Parts: sequence; C-alpha cells; structure tokens
Amino acid sequence: MKTVNHWIGGKTVEGASGNYGPVTDPATGEVTTQVALASADEVDAAVRVAQEAFQTWGQSSLAARTKVLFAYRALLDANRDSIAELITAEHGKVHSDALGEVARGLEIVELACGITTQLKGELSTSVSNRVDVSSIRQPLGVVAGITPFNFPAMVPMWMFPLAVACGNTFILKPSEKDPSAAVKLAELATEAGLPAGVLNVVHGDKVAVDALLAHPGIAAVSFVGSTPIARHIHTTASANGKRVQALGGAKNHMLVLPDADLDAAADAAVSAAYGSAGERCMAISAVVAVGSIGDELVEKIRERAEKIKIGPGNDPTSEMGPLITAAHRDKVASYVKGAADQGADVVLDGTGYTVGGFEKGHWIGLSLLDNVRTDSDAYRDEIFGPVLCVLRAETYEEGVALINASPFGNGTAIFTRDGGAARRFQLEIEAGMVGVNVPIPVPVGYHSFGGWKDSLFGDHHIYGNDGIHFYTRGKVVTTRWPDPSEAPVGVDLGFPRNH
Repeated sequence: MKTVNHWIGGKTVEGASGNYGPVTDPATGEVTTQVALASADEVDAAVRVAQEAFQTWGQSSLAARTKVLFAYRALLDANRDSIAELITAEHGKVHSDALGEVARGLEIVELACGITTQLKGELSTSVSNRVDVSSIRQPLGVVAGITPFNFPAMVPMWMFPLAVACGNTFILKPSEKDPSAAVKLAELATEAGLPAGVLNVVHGDKVAVDALLAHPGIAAVSFVGSTPIARHIHTTASANGKRVQALGGAKNHMLVLPDADLDAAADAAVSAAYGSAGERCMAISAVVAVGSIGDELVEKIRERAEKIKIGPGNDPTSEMGPLITAAHRDKVASYVKGAADQGADVVLDGTGYTVGGFEKGHWIGLSLLDNVRTDSDAYRDEIFGPVLCVLRAETYEEGVALINASPFGNGTAIFTRDGGAARRFQLEIEAGMVGVNVPIPVPVGYHSFGGWKDSLFGDHHIYGNDGIHFYTRGKVVTTRWPDPSEAPVGVDLGFPRNH
C-alpha cells in the first residue's frame, strides 16, 4: 500500500511515530493509501528545520523570493491536471471542480509574485527638525497552516505563498483524509527553487495539531475548518502567545426577492448548493424566498437538481462526486431523514442513492427541503453536503432579519433587479462576503476572504491585504541625523559648508 510521508527540509521524511491513518477513494470506498501521523517530537523537528531556514530566508531579497514564486507559478500551471487528479482520487470531487480549485489557488500565488509592491513601507520626512519617520513590515518567523479536507490544494495556497513571500517559513498540516495534493505542492515549490526548510508538510491528527498550537517556535497559525475547531484553535493558540486567523463554518443564505429573474436564481441555487457536493464553506445552504415566488422557485430548483449527474470524479460526464467518507455521508443523510419530523417538506430525498458499479462509494443524492423552520436541525447546523433548505419570508425586512439572526456570517447573496434593494442589502446584512446576483461571493485574490460572527475567530481575513498584514508585523522607525555643518571641528565629511 502506498504511504504518504512528511516533507521536511526539502525532502521526504518517513513517519517515525508508527501511527498511520487510512486514505480512502470516496468513489469506491476502498482504502488506497496510508498517511504517516506525526508525533509531537516530529512536529518539533520540523519546527527546528523551519527555524534554521528562516535565518536565511527571512533576510533574503524580495527579488530572490519573487524569482522563486514566478517559477513556482509556472510549474503549478504546467501540473494543473496532475494536482487535480490527486484531489479527485482522495477527495472525490469531479475533475473540473478540482481544476477550478487549483485555478483559485493560483490566484494567490500570482498575488505573492507581486509582493514587492505590497511590502513597500511609508516615509514621512521632516516631521520635526531634521526628523523623519518610516514604517516597515517584517516577517514573523515560523508560521503554520492547518487546512481542511474539502479544498486540499486551494486552501493551503491561500496561506503559504503569501507567508513565504513575506519572508516567513511555513509548516503545513493538511487534512489526513486527502494529504497527497499538499505534498505535491511542496515538491513543486522545491523544484521551483524554494530553499529547503522554507515550506514543510507535516501530516497528523489531533496530536500534531496540539503540538503546533503549543510550540513556542511558531509565531502564527492559520486555520480553515468547522466553527467548534476554529474556536478551539483560536483560544489555544492565542493562549500560547500566537497570532491567529481561524476561519470557521457557515450557513450561507441567498435572499430571492419577488422581482428577481427566477431562472437565473434557480440556476445559481443549484450550482451553489450542490457544487462540490456541498462540501464547501461558501455553499449556499439556505434560500430565503420573499413573497409569493416561493413555490415557483422551489419547482425550478427541483427541475434542475433532478438533472444533475452523480458519479465518480474521474468520469468526465459526472457533475457531482461522492462525499469524503461514509461516516460523513451518513451524517448528512440523517438531516434529510429527520427533516419531515421537524416540519419541512422533503421535495427531493437524496438518501439511499448509489452509483452502479461503485456501490461501496460514499454516495448521496441531492436533497431539497422546503418550508424549513429556523429551529430545525437542518437549518441550524452546517450540514456540509448536498442539502438545500428553502425558507419563506413575507418581506425584504423579514428576510434580512432572518439571515442576521444566524450565528454564522460567512457569505450571503441577494437576487434582485432592484439596485436600491441590493444597496440596502449589502449595507444591512451581517456577513463578511456579499454577492449581488452572484451566489458564491468568493473574493478574487487581491481582496481578502473572511466572515463575521461565528465564521471567523481572529482579526485578520485570509489572503489579500489582510493576509499580508497577518504574516508580517509593523515597525516604525524615527530618525534624526545632525546636519553636516554641525559636524565636530576637524572632521571633514566632504560636504560644502557655504550654505
């Protein structure tokens, strides 16, 4: 059986703990790989390698860093398909989805390639008599990233390219469910010329995570995952003196006003709710239909959802793949099975779905729940699967109040032809990312990604300017130089003394 080992100091390092985790092909249900799980001692060894590398990399020129990043961008582009194939094999998402994930990660690499302008400081001259004040930003040291299973390439690329561009060294702890893409990213970085020890990949479970959170040699931790774990990461790492950005879960709403193009809204709801099998924190999982359009909108969503082809991710005709594990599939199904008892109308029931020839895969069909109550489990919890809830509201104000009452505030969207309503919505809604007739408002790389409320713990969003600020710390220098004419007698500095 294939073993995925750590990548430390620019080379493969075999696991020494003796503990391994299974990696499953979600389409077949078969364990295809095992991944080494690091002990606290192995984490410590990786940190020491990264600390040593920082002594040189942290002092390297911006030209040297960007040269590597440009080469890295070219290698990633040339290896899109191979990275996507690893994602499909271990996560299960269809190949086109996996390619899209790589493309979004590349945006941040491209942002990092332009780090020379992003790290320019500020200068104020003559703030007092011959006194100048400048502001600069410097790297933190060794930083860590803990990333989720649902985007095994994109989310790591939201973190480490900017971190290393800013002069830090990085330890990546990817999900143990689909670890191969992370190793491939590190191998390509080394091939691009990134010095040994600047980017390291350490696999593991809670043992490795806790070791990273407690290690005194790590200055900052980035995390993307569920809200309970994000809260724990933030609390624990902060208590250990680290800077933290911890992105949590979501319950993203789409408000559909009576004047909206219902065909466009239905298309958007289907792609946003069921794309990537709903395993993404920016999925639309709740549609709020305002006024009398609810029945028509639900019917249009049902018609489209029934046509989605589910199958193995490596089948080019598949539009949605399996879920990551059988246990997760069963948990998602439980929300659908209990929905009717909690007052919902089950329009589509995707539980019990199988794919011929792949009966042991982690399959589930698309589910659509109408007239969902806000006190039901299907609405309150982040399901993280292909389940779409539809709620009803009589007015715009009622819909906004419903959305703002959610403890989550990651992303939201409004569908309308009314510019005034859209403007009100983007100002009144309590969420970090807002779409206007755009169902999944994931910002481009040069803006920052992050939510509000229980969707973000820490002050900084990820990537964009927030990401650069997170991976650097500011320093202000106040300088006063005496005028050359005030030099001691007998010291000739070569300056003219006639003015």
